[in-house]
Amino acid sequence: MKIEKTHLSDTEVSLTIALDKTALVEAETQALKQLAPSVSAKGFRKGKVPADVAKKQLDPSVLANRVIELAVNKALFEAFSQEDLNPLDQPKVDITKFVPEQELEFKAVVPVVPEVKLPDYKKLKVKKTVAKVTDKDVDDILARVQKGFATDESVDRPAKLGDKVVIDFKGYLGDKPFEGGEAKDYTLELGSGQFIPGFEEGIVGKKADERFDLKLKFPKEYHAKNLAGKAVVFTTSLKKVLEVKLPELNDDLAKQAGDFKTLADFTDDIRKNLIVQKEEEVEAKYRDELVNELGKKTKVAIPEVLKTDQINALKRDMTQNLMYRGMTLEQYLESLGLSEEDWIAKELTPVAEARVKSGLAIAEVSKLEKIDVTEDEVDAKLAELKTQYAGSPDALKQLDNPAVWRDLRNNLLTEKTINRLVELNA
Repeated sequence: MKIEKTHLSDTEVSLTIALDKTALVEAETQALKQLAPSVSAKGFRKGKVPADVAKKQLDPSVLANRVIELAVNKALFEAFSQEDLNPLDQPKVDITKFVPEQELEFKAVVPVVPEVKLPDYKKLKVKKTVAKVTDKDVDDILARVQKGFATDESVDRPAKLGDKVVIDFKGYLGDKPFEGGEAKDYTLELGSGQFIPGFEEGIVGKKADERFDLKLKFPKEYHAKNLAGKAVVFTTSLKKVLEVKLPELNDDLAKQAGDFKTLADFTDDIRKNLIVQKEEEVEAKYRDELVNELGKKTKVAIPEVLKTDQINALKRDMTQNLMYRGMTLEQYLESLGLSEEDWIAKELTPVAEARVKSGLAIAEVSKLEKIDVTEDEVDAKLAELKTQYAGSPDALKQLDNPAVWRDLRNNLLTEKTINRLVELNA
């Protein structure tokens, strides 16, 4: 096999490969083994036709295509190893010459992992913050617990912020009701910010059994284009005013909240849990900043195929998040006044490029530090996930996919490499 390698760029290589008769005979032998079982020939049972007989029965073009496919795949595998190339995608192959059983020449263009020039990754200037829990942090948790055990009491007075109200309302754009602008017996906490500006404030001061109109304007960036920036009227009927009664912050509340004898015990437990949570947040933030710093200081060309993959992943995540908020990507882009092309260029591309740089840098560190993932580690993680998703047949089925195993191995390798970065920069 003869190989001519040409670097088209830092991220793309062209290989011109010539195969001789020996390689083609080997490929033909393998091709006949694969194709012979499907051949029918007089005097032989199907599946038992000898290779030389099968060759005479086969369409020459079918045999030639299979020979080329096998020869090219084997040659590329050997060429990547011989030339120390790490392909990032399937190569584009162009057959330039083929003489059956004699010679084969082809050209393959393939995106490859570029040279990665790391900074001194053992001396990254990233400081870890100290996890702190303030009295206010504890008080905020206690306030949420109080609210969770609060009761609602109907009162005969004007509504104020912090109250809950039960209302009927119907929204009009001009003289016509608009879709999604009507509800009956709707319970709303005043001051919660659930409705557009002015709605909840307009109910403050009103009493039960009052009817009134709320003349408001939708925000300009509102997701429904037909309502964005438009003046509307909500015909509203206030049916009940409910005062939220908070329980006293005492030992009884602590006993209700959990297995605690006193409020002091409960407060201590909250503080301990908050410390653990803050320490985990600090550690996660430190790890992220180490990786970001490593990526920023690494010099590497960004392969287009990896950048495109990251952009597509970011786009999928955003589309899914918007769906949960009741918006489409098109509505979101309209609210920003951006075309999809501009959004990708301005917002997604910088993030995608940073992710690719960090990923390539982490991979290079794992190579230099000789970090690897064993089959036992992958099996242990798979077993853990199968236990976690024991009640989900679909999830368990996905865990049997070899592609999931590869992703799992890559994730474990990344995690181990970041752990090593943390150790080296301690």
